[in-house]
Amino acid sequence: MPTYDYECTACGHRFDELQSFSDPELTKCPKCKKNKLHRLFGGGGAIIFKGGGFYETDYRRAGEKAETEAPKTETKAETPAAPAAASPPPPPPPAAPKAEAKGSAKKAT
Repeated sequence: MPTYDYECTACGHRFDELQSFSDPELTKCPKCKKNKLHRLFGGGGAIIFKGGGFYETDYRRAGEKAETEAPKTETKAETPAAPAAASPPPPPPPAAPKAEAKGSAKKAT
């Protein structure tokens, strides 16, 4: 059953109501009792999984923080990083000696 958002145009009261698809739209405000209530478009579309049995709560490693917690950030001003000591590039591999084929070349006459 979906949850619908309602708002009263007379008093501004907003609330959620769990209703079946076939239930008629509410028209009377529960706060001011006037017939100025209308259903808001697009409300209640999110699905929220609560309780155990979900990846977020069951398979997290011990000591690991939940993803919902805000990460701590430092307030220090960033300074440019010192250039790393440049090490010379490794020497190229030694060249393989050229093998000459003996007797394989024929003389042109």
